[in-house]
Amino acid sequence: MESSAVRADLQDPAALASLGHLEVVARWVVDGFLSGLHRSPRKGFSVEFADFRPYQPGDDLRYVDWKIAARSDRWVVKQYEEETNLRATLILDVSRSMDWRGAPAAERLTKRAYAEQLTAALALLLLRQRDAVGLVRFDDDVRTSVPPRARTTQWRRILGALAERSGGRASDVGAALAQAARLVTRRGMIILLSDLLVDVDAALPALRGLRAAGHDVTVLHVMDPAERSFTLAGEAQFADPETELAVPASGADVRAAYDRTVSTVIDEWRTALGAMGARYELVLTDQAYAVPLRRAFDARQRRP
Repeated sequence: MESSAVRADLQDPAALASLGHLEVVARWVVDGFLSGLHRSPRKGFSVEFADFRPYQPGDDLRYVDWKIAARSDRWVVKQYEEETNLRATLILDVSRSMDWRGAPAAERLTKRAYAEQLTAALALLLLRQRDAVGLVRFDDDVRTSVPPRARTTQWRRILGALAERSGGRASDVGAALAQAARLVTRRGMIILLSDLLVDVDAALPALRGLRAAGHDVTVLHVMDPAERSFTLAGEAQFADPETELAVPASGADVRAAYDRTVSTVIDEWRTALGAMGARYELVLTDQAYAVPLRRAFDARQRRP
């Protein structure tokens, strides 16, 4: 994965998914993404011990655990909670609409599968930067709540949570954001991954609350390319997977109105989030993971 020509983060997501499990692919993606980056973690310790990490040249020798060094000839440094650069919470939409895709499985992942892979990669990327990372999964209720931690076992906890099932149909993004606010007790980073098939006005108060509390907010709007641009022709029955409402219509009759409505909704989200100082990124499920990873990583790097 050293050559940019074979970096996993630049490859087709569906092709990558066929090569390994979630954990394996996430490692490939992050390794590829980090291959050209230089880490510059913030140094400094507080009084609350969190974990050990391998000694690195330049570390303060006062924090080397000499007992472990003498016993096992292994140099480790005591890591404290304050050493983490930030606390990040990933909020993942697992509602029924996220299970949709507009192409065969060999060609495209469902929105949920794409977002889960991206979530795993984001979690690993942030943990490798010594950040504390947590996870909230939601549909019509909060299904998973993993508090942010920077410990070496945290990624396993997140992978385990991603494997859990969900049973709801709709998306209660407000409840998920409120739970994230409870988990992150000091200024941190919130990343929402969702197809945003929710009422914009219903979600904005919770997002404003997070921004008012000083959190950095990034919204990754996950869409299938077939949702972004209407390409179907002929007569069909269009069904909402969350409400099960079905409407027969001709593709030619609805195409213009559909494309106009989608563009309007995207503009509404982008404008509303920009006005409150949050970041918005449209992510299509045939898009390589490098782009959304870069957006999230840039947001992290801009934090003081």
